[in-house]
Amino acid sequence: MNKIFNGAFLVALAASCYGLLTTFVKLAYQDNYTTYEVTFSQLLIGFIALVILNLFIKKESKPIESKSVRQKSILSLILSGTSLGFTSVFYYLAVQTITVSVGIVLLMQSVWIGVVIDGLINKVKPTKRKLFSVGLILIGTVLAADLLIEDQKVDLVGIAYGFLAALSYTVTMFTSNRVALQYHSITRSKWMMLGGLFIAIIYTLVSIKGDFDFGIFKLWAPVLALFGTILPPLLFTAGMPKINVGLGAIISSIELPVAVLMGYFVLNEDQNLTKWIGIILILSAIILMNYKKAAKIKT
Repeated sequence: MNKIFNGAFLVALAASCYGLLTTFVKLAYQDNYTTYEVTFSQLLIGFIALVILNLFIKKESKPIESKSVRQKSILSLILSGTSLGFTSVFYYLAVQTITVSVGIVLLMQSVWIGVVIDGLINKVKPTKRKLFSVGLILIGTVLAADLLIEDQKVDLVGIAYGFLAALSYTVTMFTSNRVALQYHSITRSKWMMLGGLFIAIIYTLVSIKGDFDFGIFKLWAPVLALFGTILPPLLFTAGMPKINVGLGAIISSIELPVAVLMGYFVLNEDQNLTKWIGIILILSAIILMNYKKAAKIKT
């Protein structure tokens, strides 16, 4: 049980890092940094850190393969990682105009989008439990995003960017569990991060107006990289083998309340009972979809 507890704790810490991330992005915006400065600096430092961490991986864990196979695998990881870059760009564009709580709720749409993609690509017919869970998520989203409040000003552009972020995030999760699994998770993260960095570079070159403010590397870039691209993969790598995917998915949903609470206490974002009911519905749906897998864990 100590092994399970330690694994659960590490996964909870990893998810909490992601929950903290959006608030830090908002604070960087308050210091007048742009989306491209935030995205590029975070992914650049994240990639450099993963390159350094990769040097400490034991040689025994590296697969024996031909040069051509290795090159193909690396290219596949880089291409898969482009969705990581799109997720960062779309999500950070979204939270420019919407609150942290609405942003994280939109990102959670990846749960039901994953069900749809699984059905289309793998021809997996969703169970009644999954369909019911998807319904809970959609209802919870409407409530958590305050879409039923008449005088609520909804930024449709921000909502659209948030949904695009959820879509690209789903693609990232889908490919990360299927591409080049013979490599260590840190090695895979490194190459996928490079793919994301390429997208950030292109977005920066297209969007930049005037000079790039390198002052972001003094504080916010290291903070964003630490909580967004360095700690989470390390904690997930250490924690997930000690539990299972179902329990991991349930524990990872802690990202949602952490993000909402950070928005409330740090950014003074408005909260209400309706929004929390929506959040509870989304969390309940995630638990419902994964509790059977979580129950199979071996002690």
